[in-house]
Amino acid sequence: MSLVVLKFGGTSVGSCEKIIKVAKLIKKYHKKKNKIIVVSSAMSGVTNDLIKKSKTISNKFEKSEYDVLVSAGEQIACSLLAGSLMDIGLKSRSWLSWQLPILTEGNHASSRIKKINTKEVLDFINKGGIPVITGFQGISINKRITTLGRGGSDSSAIAIAKFFNADSCIIYTDVEGVYTTDPKVNLRAKKINKISYEEMLEMASLGTKVMQPSSIQDAMLNNITIDVKSTFSKKSGTKITIENDDFNNKVVTGIAYTKNDAKITLVSVVDKPGVAANIFKPLANNEINVDMVVQNISANGKETDITFTVKREDIKNSLKLLKKNNKISYKKIIQDDKVSKISIIGVGMISSPGVTYRMFKALAKKKINIMVISTSEIKISVLINQKHTNEAVKVLHQEFNLD
Repeated sequence: MSLVVLKFGGTSVGSCEKIIKVAKLIKKYHKKKNKIIVVSSAMSGVTNDLIKKSKTISNKFEKSEYDVLVSAGEQIACSLLAGSLMDIGLKSRSWLSWQLPILTEGNHASSRIKKINTKEVLDFINKGGIPVITGFQGISINKRITTLGRGGSDSSAIAIAKFFNADSCIIYTDVEGVYTTDPKVNLRAKKINKISYEEMLEMASLGTKVMQPSSIQDAMLNNITIDVKSTFSKKSGTKITIENDDFNNKVVTGIAYTKNDAKITLVSVVDKPGVAANIFKPLANNEINVDMVVQNISANGKETDITFTVKREDIKNSLKLLKKNNKISYKKIIQDDKVSKISIIGVGMISSPGVTYRMFKALAKKKINIMVISTSEIKISVLINQKHTNEAVKVLHQEFNLD
């Protein structure tokens, strides 16, 4: 018998009708003599509604209580799903994170799973039961409910596959797999049959919303193959796995984009050792993530312009921290929150010269100006004016033969 972890996203369990359909899907795996662990997200929209309620109470809602609040959604979905499985003749029950327990470490709202107690659940499975476990959450050493960040149910599923030594992990969502780009932006996007961990990690971190980036990283570290499938389609999905000879020969695998970036430039910063650290330390201390960074040294070597990007929701706090930072000296600050980041990703870029030139030439033909550039071995990201986002995605998709 194979042990399979089935994870269902919020859209898959978004209504009682959908939960009943999910239960019937799970029954198909049961009929094939699989041992099954189900991991469920909250019903779509529930977590957002709970977050909205916390903000109504306070703009500085205590994070430990935030975790208690937003974890309620998974409890509801898991109970309904377990009840639905029992209604069609299967032995099932729900498990909350603290009942196993799923032990976590780190800060509230962004914890990481450290250990999972498997004994009680395995006993239930060996007696023919189907456990339905809450995703997205755990419990700290201080016995407080913790959450894993938005999309954290993916991390829950990967961790459960690891600690239970599952034979497979299948992520069910509302799309048929991972696409070369967002089909809503480019109708010529194609489903990718197989993608490497590295490529998927880059795509997830650069804007593709199919899976949470940290869950891909955990799968890569533990060599857990993931299948991404649609709850609402019988078509095959996308396999996320280690790179091998079966991968196609395309230079670029996919195009990702984000529309929630903001650009900040410090003009004529007095250049001296440690200045960059002094700029970014207060941002780090306030949990503001800095992404793309570019530094331009003046001809006299005494001043520099430093440009970097943050998430758009962090720009006000970033500017406030920079303005009251007395450890740096500069002439002025320029901000722009009407920018987008466009990225091309592919392991084939490592051995293919001229990719950068092709990307820049394709954008130039459409008169799309590049503001900032960031690269790694398997990706190139550029910052452009937000109004050109869709056009940039389409022209790059065509340039690298992904249509």
